[in-house]
Amino acid sequence: MEPKYNFQEIVKSFQYQGNFIKAEPYGFGHINNTYAVYFKNPEETIHRYILQRINTGIFKAPENLMENIENVTEHIKGKLRDKGGNPERETLTIVKTKDGNSFHKSENGDYWRSYLFIEEAQTYQLVENPSHFYNAGKAFGRFGQYLADYPAESLYETIPDFHNTRKRYEDFLEAVRRDAKGRVKEVQKEIQFIMERADDTEVLVSLLEAGALSLRVTHNDTKFNNVMIDDATGEGICVIDLDTVMPGLLLYDFGDAIRSGATTAREDEEDLSEVWLDLTLFESFTKGFIETAGEAMTETELEYLPFSARLMTLECGMRFLGDYLNGDIYFKISREKHNLDRARNQLKLTADMEKKFELMKEIVNHSKGR
Repeated sequence: MEPKYNFQEIVKSFQYQGNFIKAEPYGFGHINNTYAVYFKNPEETIHRYILQRINTGIFKAPENLMENIENVTEHIKGKLRDKGGNPERETLTIVKTKDGNSFHKSENGDYWRSYLFIEEAQTYQLVENPSHFYNAGKAFGRFGQYLADYPAESLYETIPDFHNTRKRYEDFLEAVRRDAKGRVKEVQKEIQFIMERADDTEVLVSLLEAGALSLRVTHNDTKFNNVMIDDATGEGICVIDLDTVMPGLLLYDFGDAIRSGATTAREDEEDLSEVWLDLTLFESFTKGFIETAGEAMTETELEYLPFSARLMTLECGMRFLGDYLNGDIYFKISREKHNLDRARNQLKLTADMEKKFELMKEIVNHSKGR
């Protein structure tokens, strides 16, 4: 159930144009509260902005988060201007508060931010057209390319160890040990599946520690629904949801995109017979991603692309299951056992990737011209 907010008062803090009409819930995000706010200008036309309440239970330092977003989007805007692009359409544009800040802190301690609404484009929860996923691959690859020269070490880590799979596995084991809600007994099969793959959680972390992989500026939450698809052209025009932009591995971005987009079902589909990896979609995204990011990628990064998809899917299943064991305190749920359904979905997808792993490697080799 959506909380009640006094939008009439909240919108007064931002540099909006026109007269406020209404606010309504918008999108499918698990973490922040997102609204479309409607305004009417003197010509009687209606326009919208995005307004979000930042979840400070998850993002403990919203000031740092917004500094990251402001700096990264300004860097991308500079690249777009150089290339003759449209900065207000091809990256997020922060609507400043009336005192010039990138966020508003209300009297009760809520943090609010706003963006220009990108019209005539939309996000999709599931890939409906393979060309959309190819274009999403290009968009995420281009995002990495634009930020290849941005100093990763200058960004705040908005969620420490966000894709540290070694740490994620340790947290999962702790959730099993604590068994806060007495749910461990009903998910023994799922727990065993994850524990059998403990060694996988060490691979990328170890490569980073050994210097075989380098930290980059990465998005870290590259779900297909975090790319705006242009209604007219089908191009992926804007990467959104920049809360987790911070130092990371390019492999995290690729892997999470495959996890969320190259699947045949929604993330919370309960009928597991409907869940598997679509190799056609995997190939579409891989081709687009390498096309725009390939020149900046190392041989090691290219080699581990298929593994990263498998690992990020396992990580997500592990996080959903851990949250279910902890009492559903991180991800928003809309039904009983919602996080358990999500976990089972992701673990089924992991198993299918393992079966198709050699084919995935062949597709990557073909996409990079080998």
